[in-house]
Amino acid sequence: MADMRNLYQEVILDHNRKPRNYGALADADRTAHGHNPLCGDHYTLYIKLSADGGTIERVGFDGEGCAISKAAASLMTTRIKGKPIDQALALVDQFRNLVTGKLDPETDPHDLGSLRAFAGVAALPVRIKCALLPWHALRAALDGDVEASTEGDSDPVHDT
Repeated sequence: MADMRNLYQEVILDHNRKPRNYGALADADRTAHGHNPLCGDHYTLYIKLSADGGTIERVGFDGEGCAISKAAASLMTTRIKGKPIDQALALVDQFRNLVTGKLDPETDPHDLGSLRAFAGVAALPVRIKCALLPWHALRAALDGDVEASTEGDSDPVHDT
């Protein structure tokens, strides 16, 4: 178990140091800016859809934040690139459930792949909003909104 935790930590650190898909897309069809007012993390997500509008053809992001939020944005963009919108939205829900402790990646069905690296965030309540920030921006962009915030998130540790 400790080996897996170390591996996951290395994945997060690697994506923080060398984020994938970092940079704006000039021809983006959808753009949303996400902001975490508690810590100041902020990212803009850029999505280029397929000609039929049903698939995320390309994706990029820019902005600044902590290692967890930057790694979450990097891993998210690698995971959703080439995915149909409905699959990307399903990943939003799975990831949210993972980092809030409602999904056990060892026993519950999921399609998270390398996003499992964030399972440990559930034990760090103050970091959950960091990990969720890019996912808020993704949902906003796919819904046609231009702004997203973690402000409306309830406290997952104290929810019943």
